[in-house]
Amino acid sequence: MSTEGRIRRLAEEDRPPVEFALDGRDCRALLGDTVLTAVLSNAKTLRHSEFGPEGRAGFCLMGACQDCWMWQESGPRIRACSTPIAEGMRLMSMPPREWP
Repeated sequence: MSTEGRIRRLAEEDRPPVEFALDGRDCRALLGDTVLTAVLSNAKTLRHSEFGPEGRAGFCLMGACQDCWMWQESGPRIRACSTPIAEGMRLMSMPPREWP
């Protein structure tokens, strides 16, 4: 995964940093960011499509389209567009092997 994200922050950089992991890589976001913003500030895509090789980056940005599901290492999946990033989150762009 590239260290250069799809989203570039242009303003509002004075919020406290939040450390999280994406696919085992240490990343940083800002307090108040959604998981979607946090991930796309650090990566080109949010996750891979179940139906082909292309990457996905969210679509509706309001929790209706099902395009932004991600997984936490602890098991539960979350909607990246409506879940706030939290200190120490460990996120995965691919489902765990045991995922149905």
